[in-house]
Amino acid sequence: MAIMFLMDGPEHAKFTLLLAHGAGAAMDSAAMTAMAKILAESGFRVARFEFDYMASRRTSVGRKPPPRADKLKPEFVAAIDALDVKGPLIIGGKSMGGRVASMVSDELYASRRISALLCLGYPFHPPGKPDQLRTQHLAEIRTPTLIVQGTRDEFGSREEVRSYDLSKSIDILWLEDGDHDLKPRKSVSGFSAADHLRTLGKAVASWADKIVS
Repeated sequence: MAIMFLMDGPEHAKFTLLLAHGAGAAMDSAAMTAMAKILAESGFRVARFEFDYMASRRTSVGRKPPPRADKLKPEFVAAIDALDVKGPLIIGGKSMGGRVASMVSDELYASRRISALLCLGYPFHPPGKPDQLRTQHLAEIRTPTLIVQGTRDEFGSREEVRSYDLSKSIDILWLEDGDHDLKPRKSVSGFSAADHLRTLGKAVASWADKIVS
């Protein structure tokens, strides 16, 4: 299946972001669209794409379940090839999309095909199964990485993640009371979803400038 991209942001931006979706929501879901828009407003050229199983849901083939994350690695690399970026490229995605990107990042970083990795709500473990960690490769990852995580994310809260063995190449931006879509409960946190999105945009732009410089 041909790879289709959703593009946001200035065509000649300093950085391009290639983002994949989560396991159950498409590239044009409300959460991904909001994140892509704020990152584009922060100066990035943002490209979103879908893995084949998700793209097939838009056709008569119907609904396919997501395969195991490691089975999607070749598709992520194929998307990088198809996008054919000339300048600095940061890969990543929402939840499972960021996890798949993290699995292919080190080889691409070593060959200078990418500059960094951005994970938006990393799925450290399945909800309700804190012992089934998805962190083994994160202990040794060498790619400069930013994980943006809500403090009450059911896939890995701040209290849980503090105990994990993570590489020093990883920075984590915690968004107070954010869920897996980074959304806070305003009545509890005092922050709105728009507040957290603005923080996301500014933080990612600052981090990218620091990494590449």
